[in-house]
Amino acid sequence: MALQFLALTFLLILFPLLVAQGQEEPYSVVQGAPQEIETCQRPQWDPGLRLAPDLQEYKKNEEVTLSCPEGLQPSYTHIRCSREVQTIVHGKPVYREVWLGRASSGSWIRIRSRVECVEVLQVVPGTLEVSSTSIKLNWTCSFPDACQHTEATCRLAGPSSPACEAEEVSGVELLHGQRGTFTCTSLQPFTDYTVTISVPPSTVLFSWVIRTKEAVPQKPEQLQLDARTGTLRWKALPSCRGEIVGYQLNITAWASQDGGFLHMERLRLSGQSTEHRLPTYGPGTRYVVAVRGLTAAGPGAASLWESHTNGSETPGPPHGCSRLVLDTSPSQGTAVLPLHPISQPPEAVSEHQLLVAVTHNSTVLEDACSGELQPSNHSHPPDPYVAAVLNLSAPTDFVLGDGTRGHGFHNAPLHPGWDYSALLRLARRSPQAETFTCVCYSFSMGEGSLCLSKLRRIIKKIEKRWSQEILPLGRIMCSSSFGHVPLCPSQAGKLLSQLLPVLEFLEQ
Repeated sequence: MALQFLALTFLLILFPLLVAQGQEEPYSVVQGAPQEIETCQRPQWDPGLRLAPDLQEYKKNEEVTLSCPEGLQPSYTHIRCSREVQTIVHGKPVYREVWLGRASSGSWIRIRSRVECVEVLQVVPGTLEVSSTSIKLNWTCSFPDACQHTEATCRLAGPSSPACEAEEVSGVELLHGQRGTFTCTSLQPFTDYTVTISVPPSTVLFSWVIRTKEAVPQKPEQLQLDARTGTLRWKALPSCRGEIVGYQLNITAWASQDGGFLHMERLRLSGQSTEHRLPTYGPGTRYVVAVRGLTAAGPGAASLWESHTNGSETPGPPHGCSRLVLDTSPSQGTAVLPLHPISQPPEAVSEHQLLVAVTHNSTVLEDACSGELQPSNHSHPPDPYVAAVLNLSAPTDFVLGDGTRGHGFHNAPLHPGWDYSALLRLARRSPQAETFTCVCYSFSMGEGSLCLSKLRRIIKKIEKRWSQEILPLGRIMCSSSFGHVPLCPSQAGKLLSQLLPVLEFLEQ
């Protein structure tokens, strides 16, 4: 009985131990018991990765080849299933599955991050530079081995129109190293090009269609005047170098009537315009019209049309101006100008600007008439400047050079011995046009300069001599702008040869 009891007691003690021993093995497998793992599960990396062989489970030390879609490259092209010790349990190592990748040196290293398909060659962000004739970019290669024998080209993205024939770009540039710069040159403005970087025979690493920037357009052609309507026409420009957004017309007219004036217009017409009716002036007017096309890059070169009205034989603009001043004082640095308002009712624009230029050159005067207002800069000699801004509604005699200041401008004293031109300017502006009309006064600050006051004294002396010496010999009547002057037939030829050039100068 005692033996049976001891046997029962032994079984009661042994049974829990056996149960515990039976549960320990499966736990060690789940938690990483000291058993060697012989397989690896398919890695959960970039979905675009292609594995060869393509399995769900790989044996230990089995080598797998990775690949990506064209133009992309995996961080490792060859991987291998392996194991490493994760921890120690009850004095025994616990293993886990790992993947090794083959480096460029050929050694196998532990892969510690996701393997992804990345671009073999990348354009550095912010480095793309596009002009009207070139495309430039910086590139980097993530895998120099894969970038060997890389080629870069620029090609027309499509056929050009007959009106805008663009030459194909020839040549291939070989890219070397891990980074560099690729530049396409001698390109056509406003044209689509395909920039391609590839590895022969057919692996495209980068391809992008890029349009070069706009440039100023070429000159308009076939300028013709319709004499019946006074309309100037030209041939429409094609959008080869940029979208034609408009035309700019600069009209310059030197007119001799009313004492002479310079009229300038700057017009902005729409891109569909191919004609414009010119302003009409009296006899003796010289026209110069400059027509330019406009793109986003600005105005292009000008085509010129030139004409003289009603038999004017002046080959170019007058040298200097036709109006004279009333008086000059070199010692005081002043000149008196007889100013008359340019605008007429109902326009009634009263603000005029008085500009001064130390020259009689017509080109300089044209630029000054249509230029921006600049105060005297005290250079020596000064650039054209504004002496005064005048509210002119009636004729007035203005003293130029008296040293006064107003509206931010200085009526600076004139320099003795210099030749001057003064422009009385009226400017009109609208969103589509700028018009400048200038009346020009020409004078010199020399002691022997010619002005109206001196001319009057000369004519008075001639008139007195005629009346005292020539009148008794006979009289005829000749009309001038300064009154009736008696002339003797026998002396008329000699005296008129002295007087007529002066009168003709005044009457211009």
